[in-house]
Amino acid sequence: MIRRAYRNEAMSRARCFKWHACFKREGTSLEDDERSRRPSTSSKPKNVITIRWLVHEDCRRTIRDIATIVNVSYGRVQTILTCDLNMNRVAAKFVPRLLTPEQKEHRVAICQELRQRVVDDPSFMSKVITGDESWVYGYDPKTKRQSLQWKSPGSPRPKKARQSHSTTKSMLIVFFDIQGIVHHEFVPEGQNMNAEFYCNVLRRLREDIRRKRLELWCTGNWLLHDDNAPSH
Repeated sequence: MIRRAYRNEAMSRARCFKWHACFKREGTSLEDDERSRRPSTSSKPKNVITIRWLVHEDCRRTIRDIATIVNVSYGRVQTILTCDLNMNRVAAKFVPRLLTPEQKEHRVAICQELRQRVVDDPSFMSKVITGDESWVYGYDPKTKRQSLQWKSPGSPRPKKARQSHSTTKSMLIVFFDIQGIVHHEFVPEGQNMNAEFYCNVLRRLREDIRRKRLELWCTGNWLLHDDNAPSH
């Protein structure tokens, strides 16, 4: 009768007999009966406290190491860490420098001083000439994104040989300001970056300022911004 009324959406004949027998034996409840099971002891407070202490003692411990020490399963340790202790495993973030609080305060003070100087003198940034050095390779291999190509489903996948950085490289020195590059030159091969060589670089920079930034040259009101390398 159910199959005639609901067609294929109705349960099968065998399923009807099964439910009929279940109702006849246990009543009309659709809930599963409670079953006695072994109580879980792995998440008891003692294990949670122990795992918290192990993590605080050495935050690089793996889940497998903690599970071996506490004698608890891998999955249960993972559940305690993520659910009970609300922790997640992250990689350390790379930063240029690990500064002390005093160094941070000093940098903040310098930045605030420079910011105030720009407010007092809007043309301050146009008076700064920055210098830096960088290694320049003979060629740079293409990245994976630069090598992307369009292809149809039937065409073969393109291939390319693995490449590394060029073994030929030179040190490039560049000085620039708000308008662009003022002076640049390559360090001769075998030349040490010492104070004597850098003084000659500054003399050539001064000549380029005289040719390319005549206003700064005439007033002499410009600043050289460089890092704290020994040669500088």
